[in-house]
Amino acid sequence: MLYAPFAIFYLEVVAPTSYLQDIQISYSVIAQSVAVFLGIPLGAAVVTRLSLLKLLGPQRYQKFVAWIGPLSLIGLLFTIIILFASQGKNVVNQIVLVVRVAAPLIVYFALIFITTLFACRRFKFEYRFASVQSFTAASNNFELAIAVAIATFGANSNQALAATVGPLIEVPVLLGLVYFMRWYRKRWVDTESKV
Repeated sequence: MLYAPFAIFYLEVVAPTSYLQDIQISYSVIAQSVAVFLGIPLGAAVVTRLSLLKLLGPQRYQKFVAWIGPLSLIGLLFTIIILFASQGKNVVNQIVLVVRVAAPLIVYFALIFITTLFACRRFKFEYRFASVQSFTAASNNFELAIAVAIATFGANSNQALAATVGPLIEVPVLLGLVYFMRWYRKRWVDTESKV
């Protein structure tokens, strides 16, 4: 809900005007992008869930969800391939920009993840809740950022390239954090059992 107002705030109030001299930023374009790329999938998910629950019943619906669930991983891989295909040339030609965007993102993901994990540990969350909270806090909605960047600045803009770098960094970093959490699980459980 606040994506469009925050985008306008950061682009028009926080960002120096010299960076955005020749670019017209429209609140309506950003709001429409958010509505299309978040609203349509959310609406489709609600309609699909309610329809299938009514049609299949709760027990068969749960079996259907378990059966179709792995397709989300295929969808994620497909999205990453499309991102590489659409921005691959720009990534190769502007590697310095990619590194300038990637370095703070890696620090951001690790810092937010570890901070959330520490807070969950401090408040004595169970391992399963702490890991979910940490991954949720560290992940971003880069697909929406890409859609807004393309709608606002154009597909070949540096802004679209920077937004594309996000998920290309996020996925491997979060996968690395999965392995960290698998390693850390035994230590977490051992500490819980001593308390």
